[in-house]
Amino acid sequence: MMDEETDKKHILKGHVKWFDPDKGFGFAIPDSGGPDILLHANVLRNYGQGSIADGAIVELSVLETERGMQAVEVLSIDTSDLPVDAGLSDFADMDPAEMRLAPLEPARIKWFDKAKGFGFANVFGSTEDVFVHVEILRHSGLVDLLPGEAVTVRVMDGNRGRMATEVLSWDAASKTPTE
Repeated sequence: MMDEETDKKHILKGHVKWFDPDKGFGFAIPDSGGPDILLHANVLRNYGQGSIADGAIVELSVLETERGMQAVEVLSIDTSDLPVDAGLSDFADMDPAEMRLAPLEPARIKWFDKAKGFGFANVFGSTEDVFVHVEILRHSGLVDLLPGEAVTVRVMDGNRGRMATEVLSWDAASKTPTE
């Protein structure tokens, strides 16, 4: 039986059609065509993330089941092509290359309100708040953050003070090569 299951498993690349962390699942569309791939929150959590942005490029280990295609492992997530909302004027004057060069710093989420579109984090060892905008979160491949959640952030000084230019889950940051 295990060999039969292994024979049905394969790796596919595609992009996230939608993911709802409240429902605990979403779907990815394979680049090669074919049926949508179910992406369950537990599979995403095993990669170290609790959510993922619509449009994120993913590489998945997929199992063909009686109920359809199902992701069993997330191998990679790429959000580099996700556009940052042009309406986010805080980052209009910042050089994207300089933003990517800011070091990743360990932080904890103070609070985040998806409906308001922002929240704050605290970098370990500092009492200063770091502003986290929902568009930066989305561009980083995430949908929501929970109070107390450990993350890593790239931080720069902006119009509102210290601002996150990228947010990674704690586990995903350990998989990110250092510049």
